[in-house]
Amino acid sequence: MSKSKKIGILTAGGDCPGLNAAIRGVGKTAIVKYNMEVVGVSAGFLGLINKDFIPLDEPSLSGILTVGGTILGTSREKPFKKKSFLSVDKPKIIKENYEEKELDALVCIGGNGTMKTAYGLSEQGMNIIGIPKTIDNDVWGTDQTFGFDSALNVATEAIDRLHSTANSHKRIMVIEVMGHHAGWLTLYAGMAGGGDVILIPELDYDLSTIMKYLKLRAKKKKPYSIVVVAEGIRRPKKYASAAEYIADCIESETGIETRKTILGYIQRGGSPSPYDRLLATEYGAKAVELISNNDFGKMVVKRGELIESISLKETSGRLRVLPVNHSLLQMARGLDICLGKK
Repeated sequence: MSKSKKIGILTAGGDCPGLNAAIRGVGKTAIVKYNMEVVGVSAGFLGLINKDFIPLDEPSLSGILTVGGTILGTSREKPFKKKSFLSVDKPKIIKENYEEKELDALVCIGGNGTMKTAYGLSEQGMNIIGIPKTIDNDVWGTDQTFGFDSALNVATEAIDRLHSTANSHKRIMVIEVMGHHAGWLTLYAGMAGGGDVILIPELDYDLSTIMKYLKLRAKKKKPYSIVVVAEGIRRPKKYASAAEYIADCIESETGIETRKTILGYIQRGGSPSPYDRLLATEYGAKAVELISNNDFGKMVVKRGELIESISLKETSGRLRVLPVNHSLLQMARGLDICLGKK
């Protein structure tokens, strides 16, 4: 009889809704279906360096499906990033502790940075499986990351609520949504929330085009406007945020009272949406299936309706940004939504 496998799970990088659902998906599938031993790693890769392990069993995984955050904790530790020549060899320490703990595989749940680290550890000879998460939806190779749908719901509700206050005061409201390099969340929330102007990192903008558009709306007796911007759009360094810059430009140019709202970390917190609970669970179950088949060095992905996998090498260091010909962008133009340029 073959020895049952012992696997580790960690969550790394920024938090998002659905992390606990993914942990549960991995843990319960491993224990119930494959009779594996499961060990949690505290605070991401930092826990592997510090030997901070948490035994996981069915009772410890009970009741966490709907809970936001991560029961394992997380950190932005980047073991392959050396601060000086005197820095300790963190990847070597991680591998030594992985072997000392007698792990047969490690599931790394995280975004782009985590997948890059996961690939690096895989190249060091560790058996690694990646699960993609991020509210930005920008991990290359998968149609969707868990966390995105939950953040979309939060951002859309926030925009919905700002319509009434904008209308009451006849103001222009500028709402900043998370997304440094990719505009998935901004575009989807802006479209779903009825934004009039939507600015994303993938498309540069022209201020004169935006001002002309907003002035024309005012001339048409439209009482207010909603402007949705990604945090990563171009702005002068003296401005602390994209929303502050755009709001300042709009008010000084149009003379219309303009207010800004930065949604910030509220988009990351709270209970995951039903969709994200299911997606995270599917990803977790698929990760364990790959481990049972000794199919390592992979990241779980969603392709259409299928849950599949690609190599970590394929996704490492790559970013999934919005194609400039995306159907939603074309639809937005047809709805007379301003995207920053004609």
